[in-house]
Amino acid sequence: MLAIHTLLTPIPRRRITIPKLTPFILSPSESFGVINFYRLRRSHRVITSMAGSGSASTPEHVTEKWFSVPELRLRNHRFSVPLDYSKPSPRISVFAREIVAVGKEEQALPYLLYLQGGPGFEGPRPSEAGGWIQRACEEFRVILLDQRGTGLSTPLTSSSMLQFKSASDLADYLAHFRADNIVNDAEFIRVRLVPNADPWTILGQSFGGFCALTYLSFAPQGLKQVLITGGIPPIGKACTADDVYDAGFEQVVRQNEKYYKRFPEDVEIVRELVIYLAESEGGGVPLPSGGILTPHGLQTLGLSGLGSSTGFERLHYMLERVWDPILVPGSPKRISHFFLNAFETWHSFDTNPLYALLHEAIYCEGASSRWSAHKLREKVECKFDAVRAAKEGQNVLFTGEMIFPWMFDEIHALKPFKAAADLLAKKEDWPPLYDPATLKTNKVPVAAAVYYEDMYVNFKLVMETASQVSGIRLWVTNEFMHSGLRDAGRQILDHLLGMINGKKPLF
Repeated sequence: MLAIHTLLTPIPRRRITIPKLTPFILSPSESFGVINFYRLRRSHRVITSMAGSGSASTPEHVTEKWFSVPELRLRNHRFSVPLDYSKPSPRISVFAREIVAVGKEEQALPYLLYLQGGPGFEGPRPSEAGGWIQRACEEFRVILLDQRGTGLSTPLTSSSMLQFKSASDLADYLAHFRADNIVNDAEFIRVRLVPNADPWTILGQSFGGFCALTYLSFAPQGLKQVLITGGIPPIGKACTADDVYDAGFEQVVRQNEKYYKRFPEDVEIVRELVIYLAESEGGGVPLPSGGILTPHGLQTLGLSGLGSSTGFERLHYMLERVWDPILVPGSPKRISHFFLNAFETWHSFDTNPLYALLHEAIYCEGASSRWSAHKLREKVECKFDAVRAAKEGQNVLFTGEMIFPWMFDEIHALKPFKAAADLLAKKEDWPPLYDPATLKTNKVPVAAAVYYEDMYVNFKLVMETASQVSGIRLWVTNEFMHSGLRDAGRQILDHLLGMINGKKPLF
C-alpha cells in the first residue's frame, strides 16, 4: 500500500510550514487501492490547494455559524479533501450540513451520517423538521453529506464540466467520484468532526446503501451501526451491470402492466404520441432546451414514473396534457409546451448529469460495463420496440432505471459529454468497491429495509448479497416502494433503529 507524502513542491513567493504528520491508515485492505490518510498532531492546519489557478491556502475544515429552520438548528461544514487519496493534490471541496433539534446544539449526541441516493445527487435541504430527519434528531446529531461532485461539494454540472479540454481528461476526473472515494471523504470528515474520532451510525438510501457496503468492506472501524433503505448492491463479479439490467427489464415489464391497469386510458394516448413522434421530421420533435424527443426517449419516463410511490399519478397527469388544444379550425395537431417542458425536468439530467455519466460505473470492479443496459435491451427489443408496439396496437412499454448511449445525442445537457461517457463505459481498470471476505466476517450491526417490489434494486439480487453479509438483519416489506424513506421516513427509521437496538425481536 502506497502512502501519501507531505507536499514538498516549492510554491513561488510563498513560504509554507507544514506540521509533522503521522500516518493514519483507514483501511487494512490493499484491494481497496491507495487510501492512506494522515492524522495531524494538531487539530487544525492549513494545506495548499492545487485545484484551480494559482496557489491559495485553504483551511482543511471550516465550520460556519448555526442557523435555524422550524424546530431544527443547522450549521455548515466545508472540508478540503484530495481528489485522489493516493496523492496530496489537487484537492476538492466537500460540503456537509450538521443538524440537531432546537436546544440540543451543545448536547453530546451520537452522530448519524446520511448517504444520499444517486449517484450524483446532493443531500436533502430541510426546510422544517419532518420525516426521518425529525426522528433521527430525537437521538442523533445528523450529518447530511453532499457527495463529491454534487450540491456544494465542487459540483460537476453541465456547465462546470465544460472546463475540461478533452473527453479523456473529463473521464479520468470522473473516475474519482464513485463509492470508494465517497467513503474516503466520509472517513476524512469523521476523524475531524466527531469527538475523539468515534465511530458513527450511517443511513444509506438506495445508492447510499451501496456506499454503506463499501464502507463496511474497507473502513468498518469507522462504523458503529449501519442502516440501509432500498440499497443493497450485487457483489461478487467484476461487473454486475448485466445482472442488474437483466433482472431490471423483467421488473419493468411488470410495472408497466400495473400502470396500464391503473390508467387504461393512457394506452391509446401513448400509442398516438409514439406514432406522432416517429412520423415527425427527424424522427422526433424539438425540446425547449435544444434536444429532441423521440419514441425511445419518451419511454424513459418510466425511470421515475414506474418506481416511486406517486410515480404512476405524476406520469398520468403529465400525459393528460400532452396535446395543445385546437383553437383555430384546421390547425395541425401539436405536442404542448407543457408536456415538452415537463419531460425535460422529469430526469434532472441538466442539474445532475453525474447520474447519467456514472450510472453503470457504480457496478464495475475491474471490468467495463460497455453500455450494459443498451446490450440487454437488444435482447428484449421485441417487447420494448415502441413504434412497432404502437402500430400493432400493443402497449408501449416504458423503460426503467437505465442509461442508454443515444441519450447523449438527444438530451441537450448531456451532448457535450458523449465521448467521455463512452470512455467510461469502456474503462476496465475500475478499483474494487466491495470486499466479500470482510463482509462475511462483518461485526458491525446492520439493519436493512428491503422493498419486495423495488424496481430499482432487484429483490433477488438483494437477497443474494445479504446472504454474504454476516450479521445483517432484513425487514422485507411490500408496503413501500423504493421511495419509502421519503414517503414514510419516521416509520421506516424507527423500525430499523428498533431492529438494530434490540427493540424488534428476531423471528
